[in-house]
Amino acid sequence: MAGSSSGMTLGSVTPAVTLAGTTDDSEKNAEFQEIEQILSPDFLPADQITNLLREHNVDIIQEKMRAFLNFQNIHICLKDAILLDYYVSGFFWAKGMDFTIDQCSKFMTLLDMLLHNLQTLHMSLEDSIKWLGEVMAEIGPNHSQKNEELHIFDVRESKAIIDYLKISLFQHYRLYEFMFYSNREEIVIGMESLERSQLSINLLWHL
Repeated sequence: MAGSSSGMTLGSVTPAVTLAGTTDDSEKNAEFQEIEQILSPDFLPADQITNLLREHNVDIIQEKMRAFLNFQNIHICLKDAILLDYYVSGFFWAKGMDFTIDQCSKFMTLLDMLLHNLQTLHMSLEDSIKWLGEVMAEIGPNHSQKNEELHIFDVRESKAIIDYLKISLFQHYRLYEFMFYSNREEIVIGMESLERSQLSINLLWHL
């Protein structure tokens, strides 16, 4: 959750990767290892996921998530509060999808990586969408028997994940960019421009 004054560093447990099509075996092996890093459950380990899944009260889940992520300033730091809401909302959505513990863990890692790509790599909206497509091609449904253990989401689940990210992170991508790259005064001044840019983002889904 980079940018948090007291929280853990966003993307610290799952390093960023670049997926690219290659024909060289060594490069394919490297790509496979990179994908495994994306699917690492270390962002929210299984015991923490299990703990959260037992709860049904959003306030309790939010407090546990805050403790897991070590956000200590959510009442005075707008950025921490927004990031906490991002992860809590994502977890509640995954819980509503009846994802397994492993699926919840992979989904939360995916959320973390998308923010890491935005904040640390300054990945554009278009590049972020492309990155998501490449990752989902590996962890979603696949008729190939190769790396079958990576295909943990079926067609319905994969489509639902993409649809969720469209209306959450991607729809408000400029807002997150402002949050990470601008000071508070610039964010306020830029809100009108942000609203105008929303039309361009909406048009993207119809290309």
